[in-house]
Amino acid sequence: MFLPNVAFSTTYTKADGGRTIDIPVGDMMNNVYSTLNQLTSSNAFPQLQNQHVLINPDNFYDAKFRITQPILNAELSYNKKIKTKQIDLQKSEILLYKRELVKEIKTAYYNYLKAANAVKIYQSYLVLVREGERVNKRLLDNGKINRTALVRSQNEVSKIEASIVTATKTQESARYYFNFLLNRPQTDSILTDDIAALPEYAHHMDENISNREELSKLNIAKQINEDLTGLAKSYIIPKLGASLDLGSQAFDWKVNKQSRYYLLGVSLEWNLLGFGRNSSRIKQTIAEQQAIASQTDYVQQQLQTELKVRQAGMESAIAQYQATQSQLTTSQTYYNDIAKQYREGMAIYIELLDAQNQWVDAQLQANIALFDTWIAFTAIERANASFNIQ
Repeated sequence: MFLPNVAFSTTYTKADGGRTIDIPVGDMMNNVYSTLNQLTSSNAFPQLQNQHVLINPDNFYDAKFRITQPILNAELSYNKKIKTKQIDLQKSEILLYKRELVKEIKTAYYNYLKAANAVKIYQSYLVLVREGERVNKRLLDNGKINRTALVRSQNEVSKIEASIVTATKTQESARYYFNFLLNRPQTDSILTDDIAALPEYAHHMDENISNREELSKLNIAKQINEDLTGLAKSYIIPKLGASLDLGSQAFDWKVNKQSRYYLLGVSLEWNLLGFGRNSSRIKQTIAEQQAIASQTDYVQQQLQTELKVRQAGMESAIAQYQATQSQLTTSQTYYNDIAKQYREGMAIYIELLDAQNQWVDAQLQANIALFDTWIAFTAIERANASFNIQ
């Protein structure tokens, strides 16, 4: 809008009747011409008729190129600033969507790993209980034990097989959702990492939320509102522009040196009195600035609270993970002791089965606690916008 504008236009008029301009050429010149003819003894000066010229042009055309160029226009400058910041606002919206998508993808990935590891734990335990079933069957055949131990081991095999089916379906659902977020076919395989340790959490204790896109959007909205205030005040600045017409106009579609023309003009517009309209717009934009400032304070407190809650959740997840590690060590030691006693005939199968269940349950809880810490870590990355989006 700062560049010149070139437009072509043409008009053609056909008219008859209406108002006329009377030019008494005959009344003014005929007496003079008669005297001249007498003096020269000739008819060199003919008699003239009074003329009646139509005001409306008949069989007249006007074709021209009009070039206009704004020279001074504050409204254009402010509108350009506003449109540019609106683009930045849309970029912040896209970045906000990306950051939320990263959080969802990471969370889905960790849930998939959690389910995949649970399947492995159940499958490992299934091998163990099937071996127990085989041993109990041989002992029963040799009359070493009663049928109760074999029935219990068979029930345990059935229970673990059902748990494997459930865990496998959970893994499939997690894979479907993860692939959906990446816009891939749902059945695509997922490359996994061997995650066995907690995330590096120390550098995410920073409570800085200045990188949040929500605050960036509010800051841009504040800048846009300031430009709107300037736009409302720009009425006091005069508008200056120039125009140039290059064309041809004549009767009967004639085009010659006499028909061609140019018309150069400079325009000045200065709105001196807007009857309160401009002052009302200024008051409105100032009120909106105050509203944006209040909203920014509220959002800052809201985001700060969210970050603290996420950090507390992370600390809780770490504490839970450490507790499950202790339980895992204790249950494994307990299972090894009972298994040794069972092989020596000092413990019954029910005690061995209880030790196995405690050990497997501890493994499952440790697996859940591990990936819950990574999910909580992802939530903190989202809360303080620390993840670097390319």
